[in-house]
Amino acid sequence: MQASAPSLTADNLACRRGERLLFRRLSFRLGAGEARHVMGANGAGKTTLIRAVAGLTTPYAGTVTRDGALALLDERTGLDPDLPLGRALAFWAGIDRVGGLALESCCDRLGLGNLLDVPVRYLSTGQKKRAALARVLGQGAKVWLLDEPLSGLDTASQSLVSALVREHCGGGGIALIASHQPLDVPGMTSFAIEDFAPAEAEEKEQA
Repeated sequence: MQASAPSLTADNLACRRGERLLFRRLSFRLGAGEARHVMGANGAGKTTLIRAVAGLTTPYAGTVTRDGALALLDERTGLDPDLPLGRALAFWAGIDRVGGLALESCCDRLGLGNLLDVPVRYLSTGQKKRAALARVLGQGAKVWLLDEPLSGLDTASQSLVSALVREHCGGGGIALIASHQPLDVPGMTSFAIEDFAPAEAEEKEQA
């Protein structure tokens, strides 16, 4: 039986942080092979949007629908800091891999092959980010949610992230990327989260 094509849709989405309405009337639809870049200043609501789309928080209004397995990359690696990197990744590979690349292939692609015996807590910021990306690759999920995937990475690693997104979408995947840094992904559309910020009067009315 052929799997259905992935899709990701937000309809009239609104989210708050505390009493502050961050954005409203935000809608988009992504189908197989499509990527969208969410731009915006720190604190504008990019991470809140990613978490709402991932189902980690409940939107103030609107709905999110998804067809396809989901992989999330954010500031938390989800890896046990006391385990060697190889064992920490293997733990998740045994739980959530759904046809993704073999663990060894993921680590080699991301330059982690010589770090598998190093406890996660001793990895640098960039190494931890690459380890989190290895987990995303290993999941084989069709829908990627990437929150600031370039932060903490050197220029070569940033180029690699763009290449991974291109390959993912080229294979029929979807990527929603929140980043204040540009990515080299031809055909990727974008919007600024500030374009959906409420007017001051509207924000007071919602409070």
